[in-house]
Formats: sequence, C-alpha cells, structure tokens
Amino acid sequence: MEQVRTVVAESWSHLCDVLFEDSWQVDLRRHRSHYAFKGLSSSDYELTTSLMRLPGSFEEVERHLLRNFRKYALRDATMPGNSLWNWLALAQHHGLPTRLLDWTYSPFVALHFATANLLDHPRDAAVWCVDYVKAHERLPTRLREVLQCEGGDVWTAELLDEHVPTWEELGKLGAGEDVLFFFEPPSVDQRIVNQYALFSVLSNPQVALHEWLQAHPELARKVVIPANLKWEVRDKLDQANVNERVIFPGLDGLCRWLRRHYSAPPEEEP
Repeated sequence: MEQVRTVVAESWSHLCDVLFEDSWQVDLRRHRSHYAFKGLSSSDYELTTSLMRLPGSFEEVERHLLRNFRKYALRDATMPGNSLWNWLALAQHHGLPTRLLDWTYSPFVALHFATANLLDHPRDAAVWCVDYVKAHERLPTRLREVLQCEGGDVWTAELLDEHVPTWEELGKLGAGEDVLFFFEPPSVDQRIVNQYALFSVLSNPQVALHEWLQAHPELARKVVIPANLKWEVRDKLDQANVNERVIFPGLDGLCRWLRRHYSAPPEEEP
C-alpha cells in the first residue's frame, strides 16, 4: 500500500523548498500553496484530536462538552448567532476537547509550533502538509458544488452553518465514507488572525486524520525536521519575527517568548 510521502529536511534551505513545494499556480501566475500546515514538536506525534485523547467513550461526550461550553461561556463569549461551527471554533480556540484540528496557511507558523517546545528539542519534529483543495474534491457532489459556486477553496463557518448545520447532518455525510473538510474560523481575536488559522474536521469523530490519510496518501506529505537542525530553524524564525510574542499577542505570549529567547542553546554533541 502506498504511504504518505515523508521528506527529511537536510538544511534550512531544503526545508523551505519542501514546504513551499507545488505552490506555483500557473493559471494565477502566483505562488499560492494549496496546503494546510501543522507543526508537531515530535515526529512521533500523531494527528489525533483533543477529543480523542479523552479517556473512555469520547464520542459520546462530544455534544455534552459543547452544550455546557455554550451554557457557561455565554456571558464572556462575543460569538454572534447560534452556529454550531462558530461555537466549535471558539471552543477549540480556548482549549475545549473537540473533533477539530488546528492548522495554518503559513509554513513558518507551523515551523514555530514544531520548534518552540524546548523540552522536545532532542527529538525530531515534523510538519504535516495536507492539500485541502484535493481533499475537497472528495466531498459529496452537493458540497463540491457549493464551494465551486462560492469560488472558494475552503469553507467558512457561515457556509457550513448553511449546508451542514447540525451534528446529524455532519454524521450523514459521505454515505458510509468518512469525509474531511477544512474551514476558516471567525476572527474572534488577534491570535486567530496572527496564526493564519484554519481547522480540519472529519465526519467521523472516531477516525484520526493520520489514519484517514493512509487511505489517501496522495493528499499529504510529512516533513521531518531532524533534532540537530531544530535550533537553526528556531533562530531563523525568531529573526523573521515568527515567535510567541506575535503568534500569542499579549503579555502571556510576550513572557513565553522571553523565557525561550533567553534560554541557553543546547550543548554541541562531541
């Protein structure tokens, strides 16, 4: 069986070349990548959702989690309307276990998340790249036509609310085949904007994305950043102003950046 392509970065320049691979769009005459990127501080980590990491029958508590989040967050939330997708995005953004996975349009933001955790510095990191345009070509005909009519490559929460408004509608998608789609969250705060964020969601909450991609390996690639390259990548991202101070605006992000920025680099191996 064909496997998801794995590329081991040999240098900073090679890493950039691989991440921006296939970005040239002939019809636009512009570099516009069709990939969503997700950085993991260890290449051993899998694409499992926070919901899946709950113990027990996690799929049975999904609705209860969101229902209670909506009930207790109402005083503080600025989310307009009653959209399932707006509430899911807001809940994910604030750490509630959901079936969503965080992605970014920016390969450099993904590299930040792959290299920011100094505790994982001795381990190889990875950036997953998934072609959301080709993934959406596998959607049911009705949903493909919706995107075509909109002239878009990814969904918005509003568009999903119009065409997949309920848990029941989501579960029916695909006629027995699990369906993957990507959508942009509402810009509820500057953090979502600065992270250039989007989310992925599978119609079946019990299926991990890396498992789904094993059946569709042509849609993805995994870029491994060796441990001995991570510090160089980290330094060059900091020089490019891709850091916690920007990605997490506010005093918390500032302190996270300063703590890491002034940490001693690892000692050279003999």
